[in-house]
Amino acid sequence: MPTHQSNQLIRKLQQQTETLLNKAIQEWQMIAPEKFSQQPAEGSWSAKQCIAHLNMYGDYYLPAIEAAILKAKQQKSRASVQFTSGWLGNYFTNMMLPGTNEKPAKKMKAMKNYISLNNEDSDKVIAAFIDQQEKLLQLLEDATVVNLSTTKVAISIAKFIKLKLGDVFMFLIAHNYRHVLQAESALNASGVTVTENHIAEVSFAF
Repeated sequence: MPTHQSNQLIRKLQQQTETLLNKAIQEWQMIAPEKFSQQPAEGSWSAKQCIAHLNMYGDYYLPAIEAAILKAKQQKSRASVQFTSGWLGNYFTNMMLPGTNEKPAKKMKAMKNYISLNNEDSDKVIAAFIDQQEKLLQLLEDATVVNLSTTKVAISIAKFIKLKLGDVFMFLIAHNYRHVLQAESALNASGVTVTENHIAEVSFAF
């Protein structure tokens, strides 16, 4: 399984999160709500649905991560120099990453309770995403003082399964990246010109 220098991994995750946060602040807030809500084809998600889907995951994972870090601190957890992914966490992260020309992305079907009906207010969806990314940055900073391996977080689809905190961060941010790209594709199909400059500046591979 991949091994990372813990401090370097946290910094990379922070850079990735800042990249998506800047995209929301600098671009999405300037887009007309009707464009952000426009579905590129029947049955396809609009940009708003993509981001609302991420917000639903954030509603579960951010409090779960915060609670895990707090518990780790109470138990006097200490940061380790290196972090090695678990096999299941590494699988989930790789599954979430978007594909390349050489390796297409794995197709996945979202669970029904994590699908937006496209009837929410676009400004509120974007604002919630911004708030969540700012919270995620705070949690990443908090995580610098705990052990990324021994601190565990239950996953949303099966709470009896717990992953290492480092893996949960990587999985969550890979999932964010996947659906931000999907949102960008929906915007392009709706006639909105979006830039890839912010995303291109940071590698989302692990």
